[in-house]
Amino acid sequence: MIDHVSLPVRALAASALFYDGVLGAIGYARLVERERTIGYGKRYAELWINARPDMTPAATDSGAHVCLRARSAGEVDAFHAAALRLGGSDDGPPGPRDHDGPEVYYAAFVRDPDGNRIEAVTFLSV
Repeated sequence: MIDHVSLPVRALAASALFYDGVLGAIGYARLVERERTIGYGKRYAELWINARPDMTPAATDSGAHVCLRARSAGEVDAFHAAALRLGGSDDGPPGPRDHDGPEVYYAAFVRDPDGNRIEAVTFLSV
């Protein structure tokens, strides 16, 4: 079981505005704030963004990927829309993914402004 995931970001304050909106769409809130890190979660900090001002943005072919569970297809749609509105980029629009059957796995993929790949998923028939 994974306890938490950390993502590097170049500008912590700007990234926090992005993640506030994107993660807020799937029920996450900013729970912990420190000088160089911010933690988001539902009950405890599960996803952290960490200031790395000198980092190079992730390449578009990067294999790194974080997937977060949403409660509904509507939340997945809202996650994707928030990401695009807040400076992220589309990496796979909301919709069913056929690898688990078209009625089961509903997901959207985005890249944050630093190139980190983030997915929101819900399981429609589970």
